[in-house]
Amino acid sequence: MSKIRILWADDEIDMLRPHLIFLEEKGYSVDAVNSGDEALDLLKENYYDIVFLDEQMPGLSGIATLESLKADFPNLPVVMITKSEEEAIMEDAIGSNIADYLIKPVKPSQILLSLKRNLENRKLAGEKATMTYQQQFRELSMRLMDRMSTKEWAEVYKKLVGYELSLEKSDDAGIIEVLNMQKSEANNAFVRFYEKNYRNWLYGEGDDKPTQSHTLLRDKVFPALSQNKKVFFLLIDNLRYDQWRAIQPMISRYFRVESDDIFYSILPTTTQYSRNAIFSGMMPNEIRKRYPNYWTDESEEGTKNQYEKELLEEQLKRFGINKRLSYNKILNLNAGKKLFENISNLMSSDFNVIVYNFVDMLSHARTEMEIIRELADDEPAYRSLMVSWFEHSSLFDIIKYLSDKDITLFISTDHGSVKVTDPVKIVGDRNVNTNLRYKFGKSLAYNAREVFEVKNPEEYFLPRVNVSTAYAFARGNDFFAYPNNYNYYANYYRNTFQHGGISLEEVLIPIISLTSK
Repeated sequence: MSKIRILWADDEIDMLRPHLIFLEEKGYSVDAVNSGDEALDLLKENYYDIVFLDEQMPGLSGIATLESLKADFPNLPVVMITKSEEEAIMEDAIGSNIADYLIKPVKPSQILLSLKRNLENRKLAGEKATMTYQQQFRELSMRLMDRMSTKEWAEVYKKLVGYELSLEKSDDAGIIEVLNMQKSEANNAFVRFYEKNYRNWLYGEGDDKPTQSHTLLRDKVFPALSQNKKVFFLLIDNLRYDQWRAIQPMISRYFRVESDDIFYSILPTTTQYSRNAIFSGMMPNEIRKRYPNYWTDESEEGTKNQYEKELLEEQLKRFGINKRLSYNKILNLNAGKKLFENISNLMSSDFNVIVYNFVDMLSHARTEMEIIRELADDEPAYRSLMVSWFEHSSLFDIIKYLSDKDITLFISTDHGSVKVTDPVKIVGDRNVNTNLRYKFGKSLAYNAREVFEVKNPEEYFLPRVNVSTAYAFARGNDFFAYPNNYNYYANYYRNTFQHGGISLEEVLIPIISLTSK
């Protein structure tokens, strides 16, 4: 590996000879010059990894050198060194996109720290993340063999997500493979936990009932409506917990995170079921029976979530909440821009609900469009694509606008998605639904050991379309494929992001409470 090359420009460079020797002993290659002009000349002839630049030099000043340097080498890190502590000079340098700012007299250790921070930050962070995960691996493995509560499962999943995000900085493919294996082990254990307890949760049995889709607003959001603050509930369709963590740094510049919680999605983990449950405060079959005009069966034509506002209004009535409500659903770019342009109008409402569909559309587009699949080839790339969209979206513009208002903001979702890898054979007639993570119908055939089956849907508050309707849910990284053209469909859908079944990624999803700073 070649040495890191440093260019150091300072009119008193001879006085810095001990620093240069120190760096060379540490394995760095240093070219030292007395002026900005000499530095610019060398930059035209040689490649450098970083530049140390004295702010006060005769002739071409440090700031002027910096401006010329950045015009030709915009991505080259520059560390400004100065005797002055004047705020205006600091702001001028920082505004010119410097990498670091040091005040004379500088110590060799300060220079070394700056180098590592700017050139080896990713490597050091990756090494630290690897070491931390290695230390925690055994503890996590032991916990996965324990009997955990719903809250403990949420904490374990948060830890796994945290390691996944931190290990993105690591170049150690082996440790990433170990983490993926542990996540798979965790998913298998979680599926067993979910299947064993899901029915009891629905009936409120036991002391370990988590907040679920149909109790989310009651448990987490409605209490905030009594605090004389306007409340915004932002639901980003198909937002996984790791994606929330990826966009959190941007949001945290404007809002303070009051609580970072996880709730449990109901089955199926799809928009029709989970989001309707959120806004109605009821399970799917309860909606179907009590509000038949607001429920559309999967076999029927039409949008399956077109009555969310009406269901929410009914839930508010049942809880005796008399607040002025606004509801907006954003399905495309223009709708988002229009909402942002009129965002001030929402401030007259007490409870504002905004539904954004982008992440769900991204998931589907990745399946259907080859170019999107290439852009989001793996989990880190999938997160990165979502972060890039968010940073430039009208959604982020809305959040920034709300940041100086006296409001409570909730960010949540209806379900997550999982990257599927393993096909499971299933047989059904032409009326069976098309989702790859759950199937329902009257003539399903499958290996019962490979699925979570619900033979009596009404017991789980699921619609029964006919007397013999049954449901089958895929587990972990599985997805359903028909025997006809099995190899084609197995290869086509393998490594796509799907939802509807049981996995950590689909079920354990964020509910975040924020207040403006």
